[in-house]
Amino acid sequence: MDVSYTPLEIEQDAQAYWERNQSFKVVEDLNKEKFYCLSMFPYPSGNLHMGHVRNYTIGDVISRYQMLQGKNVLQPIGWDAFGLPAENAAIKHNVHPAEWTYKNIDSMRAQFKRLGYAYDWKREFATCQPEYYRWEQWFFIKLYEKGLVYKKKAMVNWDPVDQTVLANEQVIDGCGWRSGAPIERREIPQWFIKITTYADELLEDLDKLTEWPEQVRTMQRNWIGRSEGVSIYFDVPDHNERIKVFTTRADTLMGATYLAVASEHPLAQRAGTENPAIQGFIAECKKTLVAEAEMATMEKRGMPTGYHAIHPITGEPVPIWIANFVLMEYGAGAVMSVPGHDQRDWEFAQKYSLPIKQVIQPIDDTACDLDKAAFLAYGQLLNSGQFDGLSSEQAITAVITWLKDHQKGKPKVHYRLRDWGVSRQRYWGTPIPMILCETCGAVPVPENQLPVVLPEDVEFTGASNPLHTHPDFNDVPCPKCGMEAKRETDTFDTFMESSWYYARFASFNQDNAMLDDRAKYWTPVDTYVGGIEHAVMHLLYARFFHKLMRDEGLLNSDEPFIHMLTQGMVLKDGAKMSKSKGNVVDPDTLIDKYGSDTVRLFMIFASSPEQSLEWSDAGVDGCFRYLKRLWHFAQNNKEALTHFNQDHLDNNHRVNRDNATETQHDWRRQLHEILQQAKYDYQRLQFNTVVSACMKIFNLLTDLPDENDDYTTALKHEGMSICLRLLYPITPHICHHLWRECDFGDDILNAKWVKVDKSAIKTDVVEYVVQVNGKLRAHIKVAANADEETVQEAALNDEAIKRFMADKSLRKVIVITQRKLINLVVSD
Repeated sequence: MDVSYTPLEIEQDAQAYWERNQSFKVVEDLNKEKFYCLSMFPYPSGNLHMGHVRNYTIGDVISRYQMLQGKNVLQPIGWDAFGLPAENAAIKHNVHPAEWTYKNIDSMRAQFKRLGYAYDWKREFATCQPEYYRWEQWFFIKLYEKGLVYKKKAMVNWDPVDQTVLANEQVIDGCGWRSGAPIERREIPQWFIKITTYADELLEDLDKLTEWPEQVRTMQRNWIGRSEGVSIYFDVPDHNERIKVFTTRADTLMGATYLAVASEHPLAQRAGTENPAIQGFIAECKKTLVAEAEMATMEKRGMPTGYHAIHPITGEPVPIWIANFVLMEYGAGAVMSVPGHDQRDWEFAQKYSLPIKQVIQPIDDTACDLDKAAFLAYGQLLNSGQFDGLSSEQAITAVITWLKDHQKGKPKVHYRLRDWGVSRQRYWGTPIPMILCETCGAVPVPENQLPVVLPEDVEFTGASNPLHTHPDFNDVPCPKCGMEAKRETDTFDTFMESSWYYARFASFNQDNAMLDDRAKYWTPVDTYVGGIEHAVMHLLYARFFHKLMRDEGLLNSDEPFIHMLTQGMVLKDGAKMSKSKGNVVDPDTLIDKYGSDTVRLFMIFASSPEQSLEWSDAGVDGCFRYLKRLWHFAQNNKEALTHFNQDHLDNNHRVNRDNATETQHDWRRQLHEILQQAKYDYQRLQFNTVVSACMKIFNLLTDLPDENDDYTTALKHEGMSICLRLLYPITPHICHHLWRECDFGDDILNAKWVKVDKSAIKTDVVEYVVQVNGKLRAHIKVAANADEETVQEAALNDEAIKRFMADKSLRKVIVITQRKLINLVVSD
């Protein structure tokens, strides 16, 4: 064994061994319990950052741990390769998005391999490859044939100079990030998938996800936003129209003093044709971002249309206003405004001097002053005619019944969730497989013409979508009538690619189908690792896609991921690492200096997986010193360790201990007590305390006397074997090397998982903690089989306890045998 610890050489040797022996290649095996571990696949941005390293190291530790349990483990990797960053980089660096993407994939793949992750590399794919997105196009057509896909107009952020749609984050101070032109809200045709058809199942099945963080499940519940209420009809007599609004607070209907409609609402548009001021206001509203976050914080502005609706119960006229906070795509583009009992409506009414009417009064001491704020709580009705005196709960039922009986409304279940708009007016994405014919309308591309390949012979400038002017791509015959037609030039939202990739890993080389029976074997994913920022969009869409694939007969489970682990961020100086803050740590630089095992060890040891990790250069150096000490201990004890190889010992490394001293028995007891806790910590994914256990074991081994008797040597052998197996999932390279050098076996992956020797931790004497009035005062040792009376007597006879008991009266004795705790309650 080499004297010095040379991590780069050791790691290269281990990685070459794994590759040569295809150690992580996996196939279906019905004789083994399967375990599918997946970390959210990366976007190929160019280089790994420390957030990547933490995420993928956690996933690798879980995978290798499960391998040591004897399970059939799949851990794949791929690339979420389409998307806006590649287009932006193409503009900035004057390269094609494909060239930029594949170059980055090559770079990041090399970094992943340096870190020694146990990936089945033969399953690798990138979502920008036609072999992958062909099946996405096929599935979209299947959904279209089922009636789950449709096309309609929707509002987007439109850059009139670049002639393209912008994401909300590309709009800066109301202008395009690149052109600087004022952004318009424009209505354009877009493709949608009916996720709302699955809203109830998506909501109800959250209760099945018992191994997901409650925060994630709550975020999805809120996003789906199921609410029971009533759809109310307000007639607009002068225009022979009816405005429909939804509310969960039918008890406040008598307090509605105005209606607010979106600027795109037909009544608003009509008012604009009659009034230039209204037309100007509508034009201003087109510059408003469509994201709900911005809508919630922006200044609320409005303008009266001059029209009135009729209150469905009182028959009184209710003014109709255009408001910039009402979105046409949510509900019917209109809201019932009750300023007395809704804070947003109250602020709007205050600003424009609209009536504020109280129709709910408190039933307790809750403050209610409508001059200061709206009263939001339930209460008792007043100023509500026939409903006066009813509680809010009673009034909701009574008002809905009245509206239904008089055909002025009906009960309705409302969802915040909207159908998934999957169109993107961008180049670098999966082409939507539809052909647009003036005669036949939208026609799916025939299956034998799939995939619709994204052409790469385009000049990409970022201004407009180059597919619009690509004749070979754009001009095609209609599959139905044969006449000249145009191909759809929108591409899919990249969430489409990331919503089913986990299943494709199982059928990675299937050329004739989207998935095969291997996907049914491997799915659902047993553990999925990723950031909580994906709690709603990606995870919700993946759950939806899984149910769609199930209903197509491609899968046989209801949910894609059994256990969800959301890892914390990597911080430095209290802030998330970023180039703009100048606090980035480069993984390659660290690996060059310390080796991959040290980087992995620090990432695991510094914090539990769910918590944020504060970067520490000293902590990294400490991890390196620990591995060096482990290396040198193995070197210095190699002869003794190899002497007690596995041919001479059984699984528990037993030797004749009849002549062992009490101290030697105590050493082995400590070893197995530490092991017992470490195994428990592995099961609950608290890997940082597993590292602590390995350090305790190592300290125990280094404290052993330098003697060559069988018992001491056997204990070193056993302790080192346990330490290496516990540490292997976290620092696989050094453990692989030392396992072989110490003659424990050819491959640590084939070793049996560590077992606790119950006889070693069984003791004739146990230690109790003694408290006086809840404060620790002493430790006592008693026989393991001592009864409560004996424990109490021993505690009262302890000299330290006698001093605390002086001049005090014993009032009560509490003995908790399971916790080895006795509490003496005393008084003066």
